[in-house]
Amino acid sequence: MAAADTLTLPRQETHTEEALGGAWRVVVLNDPVNLMSYVVVVFRRVLGFDEATARKHMLEVHEQGRSIVWSGLRERAEHHAFTLQQWHLTAVLEPDEAP
Repeated sequence: MAAADTLTLPRQETHTEEALGGAWRVVVLNDPVNLMSYVVVVFRRVLGFDEATARKHMLEVHEQGRSIVWSGLRERAEHHAFTLQQWHLTAVLEPDEAP
């Protein structure tokens, strides 16, 4: 096969590394099931918050419907979200688009 016969495909850019890396947020959403005191306990145990920080985030969830409880690399964010879900809180991930 001659060099002229080779087919050159256009370069496809992938953004997998950027999508998996970068900053991600763990967001806890309000639910009608869990008691506020229970949410405080979970935040303290899972995220290591002190009492005041745990209460602040619990009140955000209660009053605003959501609270960003953690931000960082995706793998760690997934771990936190999964653990919070195991404690029966509604936690989701979203990209942190802050500069």
